Amino acid sequence: MSNQPTPIEIQKYLSGIDYPAGKEQLLATAEDEGAPEGILNALQAVPDREYSGPSAVSEALGNG
Repeated sequence: MSNQPTPIEIQKYLSGIDYPAGKEQLLATAEDEGAPEGILNALQAVPDREYSGPSAVSEALGNG
């Protein structure tokens, strides 16, 4: 079983973000929301592109 955070866990820390959003904005928002290291590491691993919404982030994380 993977230790990767679930999409729900990740979206909890992205609740204040305005989409579309780039990778740096995802990371900055998660940091501002107090995301733990595991969430930040997962977001660091996504491709550097613009995401249209939560489902696009989940797909990039391999959870979509």
